[in-house]
Amino acid sequence: MDWTTGLTQLSDCSDLQGAIALGGDLSPQRVLSAYRCGVFPWPHDSYLLWFSPDPRVVLIPCQAYVGRSLRKVMAKSPYDITADQCFEQVVQSCARCERKDQKSTWINNDMIASMTTLHRMGYAHSIEAHCDGQLVGGLYGLCLGGVFFGESMFYTAPNASKICLAILLAQCIVWGIQLMDCQMHTPHVCRFGTQNWTRCRFESALRQRVDLSTRMGPWDLEVDAVQALRILQKKDSPFSLSQDTR
Repeated sequence: MDWTTGLTQLSDCSDLQGAIALGGDLSPQRVLSAYRCGVFPWPHDSYLLWFSPDPRVVLIPCQAYVGRSLRKVMAKSPYDITADQCFEQVVQSCARCERKDQKSTWINNDMIASMTTLHRMGYAHSIEAHCDGQLVGGLYGLCLGGVFFGESMFYTAPNASKICLAILLAQCIVWGIQLMDCQMHTPHVCRFGTQNWTRCRFESALRQRVDLSTRMGPWDLEVDAVQALRILQKKDSPFSLSQDTR
């Protein structure tokens, strides 16, 4: 399915940076097709908008940076970290998060239903942090080929979502997932060493990786916090982005 079918193309939407189309639905086929082209849905009020920001914020797992204070926390392994154990609960928790400069959540019921379906299909995944049996942080996104597309994250305990992200980055290195799409700038994620890529560069990197073999769910993590630190500090992944078009 072509993700643009039935959509209105936008030529000037200066108030919504990166919005390129309007309308349609959130069927799994359309959403997957859009992500393969570097486009993601982002509902605004009653409108379903489709975005391709320029620049695009990305993380390269094998180049990710873990700050000193987070390293100290991770060394103590304060949380139990799992994958795909409570996907819907993570998405619901992300939807309830209050975010600066956002009056309401963009993770509406249609988005939750779409992502839940993609999770059941094996494309959408969550990383969760638990403390004393309670969910205290997490993130979710989609995996296609050698790319993880991050959607949202939340925490109710210190550093919980940061540890989830660090472990995911290390797991991406182990599994050969070479690129993480962070979509847009957020201070929380930028601490890990994000880069701003032009849309052209991002689309070029995406084309090279999105059709690689996809690691379908449910996922089982193979690294814990301490192992993740060793992997991220070693930085000797065989995967490189040096051949990407700039």
